[in-house]
This record gives sequence, structure tokens and C-alpha cells, in this order.
Amino acid sequence: MKTLALATAALALASLANAALAATPSQPAGSGAVMEKCYGVAMAGKNDCKAGAGTTCAGSAKKDYDGMHWKNVPAGTCTSIKTPTGMGSLTPIQS
Repeated sequence: MKTLALATAALALASLANAALAATPSQPAGSGAVMEKCYGVAMAGKNDCKAGAGTTCAGSAKKDYDGMHWKNVPAGTCTSIKTPTGMGSLTPIQS
């Protein structure tokens, strides 16, 4: 009976830990910084992932500052990033 109670308690704690981890925002391993997608700031071949129809994933940007491609940046900094084509955006920039 004691073993069953300990196993149940351990399972409950593991479930709580998994729920807490799932609720936290994206963080690169080891950095401790919360990141967000920032559109229009990636250099050609340096975007972080998929940007829509006709693209695959990381490194698929064909031109600098393409508004459909994004780069992970520290949360809260995206819209203050200035590029030759304008400011970074939290949503895709249609050209």
C-alpha cells in the first residue's frame, strides 16, 4: 500500500512538472532568454524557419529583410529592430 501511494505521488509530481514546462514560452537551450518570431529582419539564408508557400525551413530566405521570413529575437525587441526596409514586425510583412 505504501509503495502504491509513493508511486501515485511521484506520478502526480511528474505531471505537474510537465504541465509547467509546456506553459513556458520558447527559450533557446541554455540562454534563459524568452524569444519571439520577428519578421523582416533575417538576412538571406539566415532565417530561422518556414515562411509560407514555396519555402522549406531554416536558411530558405532568398533575399535580405524579406518580410515573410522570420528570425528568433529576444522577446520585446522585434519592433525596435531597424532595417533598410523598415522595422521588424511580429507578423509577416506583405510586399
